[in-house]
Amino acid sequence: MSRDTAPRKRSVRISGHETSITLEEPFWDALRDIAQEQGISVNRLMSNIDKDRDSNLSSALRVYVLQHLQMKLAQQTF
Repeated sequence: MSRDTAPRKRSVRISGHETSITLEEPFWDALRDIAQEQGISVNRLMSNIDKDRDSNLSSALRVYVLQHLQMKLAQQTF
């Protein structure tokens, strides 16, 4: 597995609580980009996702990124 896709653990504060999340680097990059698009911090974005999740947090974050990118792709005109 390359360095870019190896899981990476980070400590984050979500809704006032410290937790560790393990995600592959491309997902961390995508969450940062999405948060920047929305004008919020990555921690705020993760808190918002955490409120609506029905699976473990790492999975919910990956699914959110995928759905966000699918939505952006669908909005593009070719």
